[in-house]
This record gives sequence, C-alpha cells and structure tokens, in this order.
Amino acid sequence: MGVKGFVEGGIASIIAGCSTHPLDLIKVRMQLQGETNAPKPVHNLRPALAFQTGSNIHVAAVAQPRVGPIAVGVRLVQQEGVAALFSGVSATVLRQTLYSTTRMGLYDVLKTKWTDPASGTMPLGRKIGAGLIAGGIGAAIGNPADVAMVRMQADGRLPPAQRRNYKSVVDAIMRMARQEGVTSLWRGSSLTVNRAMLVTASQLASYDQFKEMILERGVMRDGLGTHVTASFAAGFVAAVASNPVDVIKTRVMNMRVEPGQTPPYAGALDCALKTVRAEGPMALYKGFIPTISRQGPFTVVLFVTLEQVRKLLKDF
Repeated sequence: MGVKGFVEGGIASIIAGCSTHPLDLIKVRMQLQGETNAPKPVHNLRPALAFQTGSNIHVAAVAQPRVGPIAVGVRLVQQEGVAALFSGVSATVLRQTLYSTTRMGLYDVLKTKWTDPASGTMPLGRKIGAGLIAGGIGAAIGNPADVAMVRMQADGRLPPAQRRNYKSVVDAIMRMARQEGVTSLWRGSSLTVNRAMLVTASQLASYDQFKEMILERGVMRDGLGTHVTASFAAGFVAAVASNPVDVIKTRVMNMRVEPGQTPPYAGALDCALKTVRAEGPMALYKGFIPTISRQGPFTVVLFVTLEQVRKLLKDF
C-alpha cells in the first residue's frame, strides 16, 4: 500500500505539472523582473542577468517597466514562439517524478499511520506535520531537477550570447555538475526545502481540512464539486504561504556565477535583503497572479487525477 501511494501520487503530479507548465514558466519570468545585480554591467535592453563587458550601463541606472502575466505570456510567444511556453518541461517531468512522487507518497504513509482509527480523521496539526516532513524530504531529493527547470525556463530572457541553451534536463544537470561542480545541483536547496515544506503542508493539509469541513457541514456531497472547491481553496493557501520563498529561490537558482567573480547573492538572506531594498517588500509577491493561476488548476488536476488513478489501481 505504501508503494502504491507513491505511484498514484507520482502519476497525478506529472500530469498536473505538465498541464500547468506554461503558467509556471510565466511565473518564473515575472519573478525575475526588476532583478538587480549591481555593479555588474548589463546590456541596456535586458537588465537582469545579461552581463555584457562592452556596455557601461549598470543595472541600477536602468528603469524597466513591470508587466503583468498576460503581457509576459504574449511577449514570450512573440519573441520565442509558442513552443517556448514548454521550455524546461523535461525538467518538470523529472522534478515531479522525484519531488512530488516522494512528498505525495510520504504524506499518504504518514496520514495512514497518524489517522485516528476511531474517528477516521487526523487532526490539523498532524496533517501540517505530515506535510512539512514529506515536503522537506521530497524537495531535498528533487532539487537538481528544480535548479535545471528554473534555468531552462529563464534562459529565453537572456541575450543569445548569454543563454545556456540546455538541450534537456539531463544535459542541464550534466553541464552544471561539470562546469560548476556537483554542489551547484543543490544550489538554493535550503529555499527549495523550506518552500516545499510550506507548499506541501498548506496544500495537502488544507485540502484535507477543507474537504472535511465541506462534508461535515453538508455543503456538498463527496464528489467532483467538493474536490474542485477544496482544491482551489488549498491552492490559494499554498500560493500565499510559499510565494516569497519562491521568488528568492528562483533568483538564487538562476544567478550566473562567473569564475573568479563574486556571486550576485551570497545566499538566501542576502538575496531577500537586496530584493526588498531595491524593489520594495511587495517584490516578494512578484508572479503571485500566475502562481495562484497555476496553483489552482494544478491542485485541481492533481487531486481529480489522483482520485481517478486510485480507482484504476484499486485492484492492485
């Protein structure tokens, strides 16, 4: 039964991740808007992570307008083509295989062990604890794929000469390990673990809690309507809780470390402080609209698919 939970969660997560990948890509692009790495010189049209030795213009001197998710998506399609919406989708598949399969399976195992046999329910505190444990372990395992996914999604915003041009997630991981060292595969891992703990605890625990509340109060019967409602509510909670950590994680993972030069960020705290000082506290909620736009559909697809997969595998 334990292995079955991992398989069911993994299948549902891969389907949900691939179907909402374009929204996740737009979120990453928005989170990198306005990023400053002064005193690095940059090209005057692309302020973030576009280091040009031939230009005397610095990031701090360039004011760039911030655009919304629709504008980001339209510009992405216009400049890079429709296929660019699925840049890094191979990394998403690997990430969901490693990270989500682990967190969903572990949460299911802990939920089974910690559920009160008499009432058939688990207290909210235990749900949150199960989510924190499952999310942290899953994120530690899936971090290399997460780093590769962020880089592949962000690559198109750089000038052609500065792009990494990873061919696939395997190529990305191999080149990172060869060029930057194996430890680069776990860059930002503390942020990934923290975010995953918040997302898993808020998403899975709140889904179960909302579902129980709806059924106990007789608002709806157990079915698709209840699953969709509880999923959207859980997705909103997860987005609010995780977005600040997600912004910092994206920037730390995407930063380019040149040989012999000081990295743009010394770590997560340094990135957070520089981001708030340069762009204000609300910069930590950049990409929130596409985040909630993705978390809602992702959570719905995740749990609806999970229920269907469970029905298909119930005899195994």
